Amino acid sequence: MKFFDTFSSPLGTLYMTFSGKSLLEIALKKPALKKGTAPESFKKQLSDYFDGKLREFKQNITLDEGTEFEKQVWFAIKDVPFGETRTYKWLAERLGTPGGSRAVGQALSKNPIPIVIPCHRIIESTGKIGGYSSGVDIKRRLLEMEYYHSINAREDINE
Repeated sequence: MKFFDTFSSPLGTLYMTFSGKSLLEIALKKPALKKGTAPESFKKQLSDYFDGKLREFKQNITLDEGTEFEKQVWFAIKDVPFGETRTYKWLAERLGTPGGSRAVGQALSKNPIPIVIPCHRIIESTGKIGGYSSGVDIKRRLLEMEYYHSINAREDINE
């Protein structure tokens, strides 16, 4: 049975859709489902991520939607480190589809689990931020947050 729960984040309220303990979706709009309770462990991970303490999510995810190519794109971006970016072209080449930057962008726009699957870390080759399903302002905020948390972590190590 699918249900949703909410999480108050620096981006606003996140609506998380689950099936049991498997995460299906994260959105900024309320889904037409019954409210339930997300696993506390996942809420803790989100909290730690926004506090700069978590670099990679460890959550059961279920990707029922999406083509095989879209799923390849979504899983490949999990390799982009916290606080760093790569380009649509880089990702297309990594997947063996040089010249497939637009297809990669289309796949990223359908990512059902932004933040956990960090599609915000993919930018244009020109250095421009590119698009984002939740809006460019949200993408910019996520990139800035990760960048500054990364800098602070490096400064803590150097002290």
